Amino acid sequence: MSGGAVAQSSKAEKGKGGRRKKRRISILIDMTPMVDIVMLLLIFYMVTTVFSMPQAMEINLPPEKADVEVGECRLLQIRVDGENRFFWNICNPADSLPRLIPSMNAADDTTGYMVDTDSLRMLLVNLNRDIEKLNTLVLIHRNAKYNAMVDILDEIDLLERSWNAATAKRLGIKPEDLNTAEYKDQKFSYRYAMGDWEDRDDKIVDAALRASGFGGEADGETN
Repeated sequence: MSGGAVAQSSKAEKGKGGRRKKRRISILIDMTPMVDIVMLLLIFYMVTTVFSMPQAMEINLPPEKADVEVGECRLLQIRVDGENRFFWNICNPADSLPRLIPSMNAADDTTGYMVDTDSLRMLLVNLNRDIEKLNTLVLIHRNAKYNAMVDILDEIDLLERSWNAATAKRLGIKPEDLNTAEYKDQKFSYRYAMGDWEDRDDKIVDAALRASGFGGEADGETN
């Protein structure tokens, strides 16, 4: 049978008391057309669906074995110590001790320091706006958590994307058009590098903690 069919008994049987029993009607539904439609829809969506492309952070690397000279006051240094505290400074650390980026937690919070990502973002935005061709050196202690580096790279990527989106809007073009030769000079590429944490960085951070009233290794405090 195709579609549906109704089957009923040909004889009416009598029940008790001489009354006729109601005829039983059974309905048979053929599911084959429905299965065909489902398969066609599944194939249609598989063919027409556009998968999201992985977003990679574009990194412009200098030539191999090339020395890149950067002025001291064009270099932003971000340090993350073993307690995941974020410090920043510009110019020579001997002249300017790093400053602690504010924490999201209150001073009496038992969970400890947690960097305020809004403060980190505003720091990067303001310094890149005020200092032309700013370079950023990121130094992370070996005992710091991995997500500390992820937070910094995420903020750099977000700043670069939003900056170029604003530039494209001002020029009346699409963000991807900034990759063309005509607008290449208008594209913003964040200049940064990852450096190795050295012993002197421990001393610099410890001095910054003492100067800010947080203490340090010299007086046995760690927060």
